[in-house]
Amino acid sequence: MRLEPPVIIPAQFNGPSRSGNGGYVCGLVGNRLADRLGADQPVTATLRVPPPLETVLAWRDEPGVVRLVAGVGAVVAEATAGTYAGTPVEPVPPDVAAQAYRDYEGYVDHPFPHCFVCGSARTLGDGLLVWSGPVGDGRMACPWSPPAAFCADDGLLRRELVWAVLDCPGGWAAGIKANPMVLGRMTASVARRPKVDEPCLVVADRRGTSGRKNHAATTLYGADGDIIGRSEQTWITIDIEAFS
Repeated sequence: MRLEPPVIIPAQFNGPSRSGNGGYVCGLVGNRLADRLGADQPVTATLRVPPPLETVLAWRDEPGVVRLVAGVGAVVAEATAGTYAGTPVEPVPPDVAAQAYRDYEGYVDHPFPHCFVCGSARTLGDGLLVWSGPVGDGRMACPWSPPAAFCADDGLLRRELVWAVLDCPGGWAAGIKANPMVLGRMTASVARRPKVDEPCLVVADRRGTSGRKNHAATTLYGADGDIIGRSEQTWITIDIEAFS
């Protein structure tokens, strides 16, 4: 086991107002393990507690698992090798995605309006603005392009932010507005990092429920129709007052 330099989740990368965005944090731990397994291999990241913001955290690596811990060792998130239960979400035509963007349900009464990924109170350069709306068959979709503010020096979107893009649309497909929920687990893989301003397509679909667990999937397509990344998620129904 080795202890790495500290990690801090910036307040900008929140989901609920007082905790980190689930996809972003899963991306931090997931990509650390993917560096060992291969970037195209699916990794399952699990959030054990709401990720604290502006708090000193630490890496703990063991064979087959990466953990992000707080304090004396309380696990915030961990990643292990993963597998997919289903297939990628099928794309929709550009005009359908554009209309779905206009019909985004989070423009009004968003449960987490300041969410870094899908919050309608965020602005360009401050959040990712992934606003996926219904396409009429249960799927959610929207056009989306990586903002320059979140791309690395090589002009490509940071890898952990690809995970973030693959997060929130699944929550909207699972019905987050009527049934507030937060991310609990995410299995994802990233084939490549999209270029700044590359015209992409985000699509998500509901994949069933089991008690408080809500299952969904998201796929991010590139300008050439290739799959940039995909994910399957488990969302946990919550009492919204506990996260406000």
